Amino acid sequence: MVGISKANEGDKIGGPLASKVALVTGGSRGIGRAIAMKLAELGAGVAICGRDRDKLRATADALRGLTERAFWQTADVTRADEVGKLVCATEKRLGPIGILVNNAGVGLFGPAQEKSEEEWDLVLSTNLKSVFLVSRAVVPSMIRQGGGDIINISSLAGRNTFAGGGLYCASKWGVQGLSGCMAEDLRDHGIRVSVICPGSVATEFSGRGPKDAGKALLAEDVAHAVETIVTQRPGSFMSEIHVRPLRKA
Repeated sequence: MVGISKANEGDKIGGPLASKVALVTGGSRGIGRAIAMKLAELGAGVAICGRDRDKLRATADALRGLTERAFWQTADVTRADEVGKLVCATEKRLGPIGILVNNAGVGLFGPAQEKSEEEWDLVLSTNLKSVFLVSRAVVPSMIRQGGGDIINISSLAGRNTFAGGGLYCASKWGVQGLSGCMAEDLRDHGIRVSVICPGSVATEFSGRGPKDAGKALLAEDVAHAVETIVTQRPGSFMSEIHVRPLRKA
């Protein structure tokens, strides 16, 4: 019987992502928390950020049950200065970031003509500008490493329009366009840019109304899609994944 080398044995024990460091924005709850936990289960060192210190700390405590390499920091990912500090602190604590999940997001719904400029800025900055800022901060390190994964959490609202979705759809359609262009810009550097478009997910996210839990996705369904992307053979990538509830609401 063929023996397992010490190196391979370490990989097996540590998980498929044992050599990786991941950063998940909006990682304290909901989809972001589920993704962070899944990446930790796969062996990655995981950093999370958000604005709620107590929820970040609680999620980091849960992560430490899966990995010794966990880090959290409060950050407003719509501000370039705070993003820069977050990336520097993560890489100082855990090492170069090889997986970035841009998950931070908000939802405000209603007719666009009834929304304020401040509401427009909030949604577009959180859902779209943050993807640009955090990706821009992480890409140089990924280029030096010769590869990496950037996964942008969009929505089926980035493919479909609906009444009252003007601000949210605009932000998510923007994520679709930005992701596609980034994929072309970065693929020659070995960096894979993917976008995940979930349907309705049963989380605390402020959506259009109460969700029927029996006809909605779980946050773990989106985390599974992330797992599929980051464990894909290095010579290929999944550019876009749509995740829908089996039963329609």
